[in-house]
Amino acid sequence: MPEQRPFQSYLRGAAFRTAATGHHGLTPGRLRSRELDAPFHGVRTLGIRADNVFDRCLSYEPLLARNHVFCAQTAAALLGLPLPRSLRADTRLHVGALGGQGPRRAGVIGHRLPIDTPCADSVGGFTVTDAASTWCQLAAALSREELTAAGDFILSGIRRPGGGRSDALAQLEELRAAVSRHGAGRGATALRWALEHVRVGVDSPQETRLRLALVAHGFAEPVIGFPVAVDHGTLTLHPDLAWPDLRLAIEYEGDEHRESKRRFRADIRRREKFEAAGWRVIRVTADDLGEELRAFITRVRAIVAGRRAELAR
Repeated sequence: MPEQRPFQSYLRGAAFRTAATGHHGLTPGRLRSRELDAPFHGVRTLGIRADNVFDRCLSYEPLLARNHVFCAQTAAALLGLPLPRSLRADTRLHVGALGGQGPRRAGVIGHRLPIDTPCADSVGGFTVTDAASTWCQLAAALSREELTAAGDFILSGIRRPGGGRSDALAQLEELRAAVSRHGAGRGATALRWALEHVRVGVDSPQETRLRLALVAHGFAEPVIGFPVAVDHGTLTLHPDLAWPDLRLAIEYEGDEHRESKRRFRADIRRREKFEAAGWRVIRVTADDLGEELRAFITRVRAIVAGRRAELAR
């Protein structure tokens, strides 16, 4: 059996339509090579694992029409928005057609979008619906609390080492305009609720959940990132949440706080600095926002009551 010619080097890590095989010098028999994958009908890929949203979009790219953009959950993932695990596990792509009928294809959910839907480039270079429009599209799949967490991310950007932040994906006015365009579409009630509860400066979806849970149980809304002077005024720390009048800092601690020795030790020093400055720290874990929520709320009520009594003396 004659030895097969290797694939052109430029095909590795790429996706191409089977209709263009002649351009690439491939025969019908070569298309059946075990080296090639067929993620969609009429498409072949070489060296793309497609185990993440970027690679799945790359695999679909040859099928995109000029008026097609990634939207909804796919756009959200490409933009980095926090999504619940169930949506992250869904490998289907959401593709919208601007002013036309969305595509119908296995592994793809098509959407018909207004022709004037604002669009942007994702980090990977794919054209997606802009962050505000994408947020509204998510209202069909997310709870109002999950929408708030996604909106917080859009408005806040990502905290960088050293305290700075990346640029926000949208401003509050853009979210308001997008909600107005969305009108009475699916999830409109949840969107309007979330729009009233989104905030700037939030570091994580868990922080959003914590803030919303406290407010839902009758506590005053805590301040996000309140500046606290420590070390006799030589250093400023910013707790996740705070009730400044009670000098109560609320810190959410995810698994990385426990698994990283460096982070664990830094957290101890951070708490000591707060306490030396006359503040008390309430530490919160995932369990406190889940199965142990009732006990957590009871604990916080006791701490708040005790703090008020202490400061009144």
